[in-house]
Amino acid sequence: MCGIVGCIGTEQAAPILLEGLSRLEYRGYDSAGVAVFDDQAGALSVHKAKGRLQVLSDQLHGGADLRGTVGVGHTRWATHGAPSDANSHPQVSHSGRIAVVHNGIIENYAELKAFLMGQGIPFTSETDTEVVAQLIEYFYEGDLLQAVGRVLHRIQGAYALGILCADYPDQIVAVRKDSPLILGCGQGCSFLSSDVTALLRHTRNVIYMEDGDLAVLTREGIQCYNHLMQPAEKEIVQVDWAVDAAEKGGYEHFMFKEIMEQPEALRRCLSPRIQKGEIVFEDFSLSEDYLQKMNRIYIVACGSSYHVGMVGKYHLERLTRIPVEVALGSEFRYMAPIVDKNTLVIVISQSGETLDTMAALREARRLGGHILSIVNVVGSSIARESDQVLYTWAGPEIAVATTKAYTTQLALLTLLALWLAKRLGTISDADYQAGVAGFLELPGKMDETLSHRDDIQYFASKYFNHDSIFFIGRNLDYALGLEGSLKLKEISYIHSEAYASGELKHGTISLIEEGTLVVALSTFSSLFAKAMSNVVEVKTRGASVLALTTQSHREEMAQTADAVMTIPDIHELLLPSLGVVPLQLFAYYVALMRGCDIDKPRNLAKSVTVE
Repeated sequence: MCGIVGCIGTEQAAPILLEGLSRLEYRGYDSAGVAVFDDQAGALSVHKAKGRLQVLSDQLHGGADLRGTVGVGHTRWATHGAPSDANSHPQVSHSGRIAVVHNGIIENYAELKAFLMGQGIPFTSETDTEVVAQLIEYFYEGDLLQAVGRVLHRIQGAYALGILCADYPDQIVAVRKDSPLILGCGQGCSFLSSDVTALLRHTRNVIYMEDGDLAVLTREGIQCYNHLMQPAEKEIVQVDWAVDAAEKGGYEHFMFKEIMEQPEALRRCLSPRIQKGEIVFEDFSLSEDYLQKMNRIYIVACGSSYHVGMVGKYHLERLTRIPVEVALGSEFRYMAPIVDKNTLVIVISQSGETLDTMAALREARRLGGHILSIVNVVGSSIARESDQVLYTWAGPEIAVATTKAYTTQLALLTLLALWLAKRLGTISDADYQAGVAGFLELPGKMDETLSHRDDIQYFASKYFNHDSIFFIGRNLDYALGLEGSLKLKEISYIHSEAYASGELKHGTISLIEEGTLVVALSTFSSLFAKAMSNVVEVKTRGASVLALTTQSHREEMAQTADAVMTIPDIHELLLPSLGVVPLQLFAYYVALMRGCDIDKPRNLAKSVTVE
């Protein structure tokens, strides 16, 4: 949600800002803007535009029109105030001296705005962010840091801030609370950004700001301060992502590129963790004493990560015989969760910054739970606040609709289920070894699945014009259907729902009529007969059925279904890992044929950092 970039150095700032913002477009936005200190004019030059970043870039001729080597930029997703030039960031104080870019929400902005207007200060936008700029100006008496510190004691909510002051032309001030902000350390230059992908062209050395941190960026370096405004030493982390990992590499869309990258992402995720037939986790263990006392597992996540948790629940309960509850991050705090010191809380987040999930983590920790997170971004907020972390090593994922993050999260959670079962003694050696062997086959079988993508494209060409689609399945296939349905609806804008097949006669079947498309999932062999009966059930009522099953059941399914997608046979634990690939491809090709903006679907953001 929204994106911040900032730079100070010796090169012209505006082109760097625009290029950085282009790498944050995937986060979702409806307007963009930049502020640069014009050293010849001795003032801030601010330019903003509603709509795509290209509109702003065209106005500024790619940034060539703006003089200056210090600046901040922003892509905004409207929260307070409709999308407009006036409501775009940067927001500027009434004198023009202070410019602010902001991610998050200032919860008490109305009260602060009323106070400032009572002091005769005029406002030009409907945003909560303008309150920050005006309040800094109100408290400013020549010392910028002192003014910012006084503001931070008065604003409430979540925020990442980039601040320019015309009286301090050789610095940028950055502030973070509950919203991600990363600092980049270069030679003779410094940077800030919401996401490391915007920094990779300029530096791989970054500082992850903690909640309550404040930083001053200059050409000579970065000085960080804690919430008491005391100087603080921060670790500089080297990012090992390749620059081209955040680029399309010849593919039409990032989403398609990331679908195709999944086998390699799985190899990175799994190879170091399976050694000589054993599952080995780096820098991670749970003591035998803790495992014997563990009485409950919570999986907490949002969106696709929640669907990973739904699959994980089936695996964990079947393998460990420990009760597992899957909770939405946004609901966890309000459900009076039963958590104590013997509760393992597995927190899943691709970005490691999802605000609802972060709040759930803090609640679980307050209640005494042991926190294990599964994240992709090293040094992210969720990773830092967890007791233990498993990284997916999926690499940067740019498309809003997740693909390789989902499959690597799912692989890790399934691997964890096997690891726990072995240590709890709830799985036989033969079954354990069969599961490990399945993981070794998974990347290759995913390559095989992707090689049949032309078949999926053909099915998409047959069914892309439907306005309502239903996914049905049982057990693992039901959990898989949740993700398949989400992929379709979020990038193609087709109404899509996933239902447990056994619930059809409890109401859902009333929605099935002549020509309705039903995607019937039947990869779980032990329930294949029941799945077939559900296919017959919806066919009888006029539905068209696109089925997904394994190669061994293809012929039988083809006798009834109108079309059949298949995946290779594999260990049942890994069926959802393979099964999701045809569903991702189907969603992609349907959206492509409907002319949708696949990488940046409307109203969505990659990392949801406000409630």
